[in-house]
Amino acid sequence: MKITLARASRRILPAVLGVTVVAGCGGSGGSTAAKGPATPPVASATAPTLAAASTPPAPSPSPTASGADDPALKSFYGQQISWASCPADPQDQNADLSAFQCGTAHVPLDYANPGADTIDIALIRKPAVHQDQKLGSLFFNPGGPGGSGVEFLGETAADEFKALNDRYDLIGFDPRGVGRSTAVHCLDDADRDKLNAQDHATATTMKDFESGCAADSGKLLPFVGTVNAARDLDVLRGVMGDQKLNYLGFSYGTYLGTVYADEFPGRTGRLVLDGAMDPSLDPLTADVQQQIGFEGVFERFASDCVKQSDCPLGSDAGAAAQKAADFLDSLQAHPLTSAKDGRTLTSAEAWTGALGMLYGSAKDWDYLRIGLTRAMKQHSPDLMLALADNYNGRDQNGHYSNEADANTAINCADDGAPTPTDDQLQQALQQLQSKAPYLNRRVTIDDLRVGNDCSAFPAHAAPPHAITAAGSAPILVVGSTGDDATPYAWAQHLASSLANATLLTRDGDGHTGYDKSSCVQSAVNGFLLNGTMPAAGTHCSTDLTS
Repeated sequence: MKITLARASRRILPAVLGVTVVAGCGGSGGSTAAKGPATPPVASATAPTLAAASTPPAPSPSPTASGADDPALKSFYGQQISWASCPADPQDQNADLSAFQCGTAHVPLDYANPGADTIDIALIRKPAVHQDQKLGSLFFNPGGPGGSGVEFLGETAADEFKALNDRYDLIGFDPRGVGRSTAVHCLDDADRDKLNAQDHATATTMKDFESGCAADSGKLLPFVGTVNAARDLDVLRGVMGDQKLNYLGFSYGTYLGTVYADEFPGRTGRLVLDGAMDPSLDPLTADVQQQIGFEGVFERFASDCVKQSDCPLGSDAGAAAQKAADFLDSLQAHPLTSAKDGRTLTSAEAWTGALGMLYGSAKDWDYLRIGLTRAMKQHSPDLMLALADNYNGRDQNGHYSNEADANTAINCADDGAPTPTDDQLQQALQQLQSKAPYLNRRVTIDDLRVGNDCSAFPAHAAPPHAITAAGSAPILVVGSTGDDATPYAWAQHLASSLANATLLTRDGDGHTGYDKSSCVQSAVNGFLLNGTMPAAGTHCSTDLTS
């Protein structure tokens, strides 16, 4: 199962390793490591775009969430979706989409002014197998922010969620700003290529990125945050005819689910949050904690590599991580050029490809080991470039999804923390270089400063804070002890902060638990299908290969 990975960072530069890589994970790229087929566009093949505003509008004061009780929103909750067959994906003619339906919903651009502009939300549905026993709709979010729920459900529903599909209509959607919905666009493919290849951030690069967002999506930018996405989700709940929201969110999708529960506690049904984010953390702190987690899994990968006959890192487990980091860093001065197409593998892209594989299971480590072997021994960058493309959402024709653009725009809209001071940046740099040295040896305070400045974006949420969602139905939080993308401590803190939540623990490496443990699947399915919450303190082992 392909989860679009949590990226707490607001950064646009995946090369700056003092922070979390933010470009899209496992998108529609043509990498040999890509998991699952690409999925279809919705019935309206081209997502609408809002005309760019010469000066982005200031967001209206955030209204109290009233949802269906607001007469001004009645037409949105009462709309009918024109479901149609999902068109075949031209990049994967063998994908069987006959069981899916696609459609489009309309929501206000600004919930404080719902009579003005509207935007489109792309949907995909797989109807319940047993309609006479249907429990309602089950909504999914795969993470990001910026991950396509339409793509995710089309790729995974038939295999991963078969038991749930017996009694639920499975619903995927692209949140506002994402994919086939009204989408954020900031960079063209050529500029995105240049950005992804850069080894260090510059203030000019960030300004160019922000200018591109404002020029192409200025009217949308003030309204792409997660609070508005949660309000969209409540509209979708009402449109589907459900009195309560049933929801399975992964990675960033846990934050969307948490915000929904906070906005609409009385409308929560059965919510599962797997790979939990902690809304009380500011982005810089979250970045540091993620990097420390990645450092650990990088070392575990290197130790595992030396046990394999084709490992390019030698046979000394104690020196393997150092050797891998030395090679990846050396590409700053000595990048590799592909004999196939002339593309250059920089240190930034090599690290992106490596970190992308560290999110997953041992199977993903195999891809990384082979990629490093080809780059270090054969001087061929092609597989490492493919791994980076897979993470960055770049397909084999050099076209990018909008995931990275949406990721930065949504993260900046969600970020209510003050811009870090130089003292805070210096403290963060010292932590990174002492606790995650392999990943951060060449990171500078300027890298951190540029990457942590969202001041030019037009909207910002409330400061980070713990969310209680008082009055919600019981919520199941899933955390994994070896999850480097969303550390286990985040799941522990979220579960303890929510007024009505239970923590389910998976013991083992890798991001999220549902696709790695039959025990987790059984517990989650039991809760969603029967309302049976696992006992507090339950631990599950890792026994599945994702």
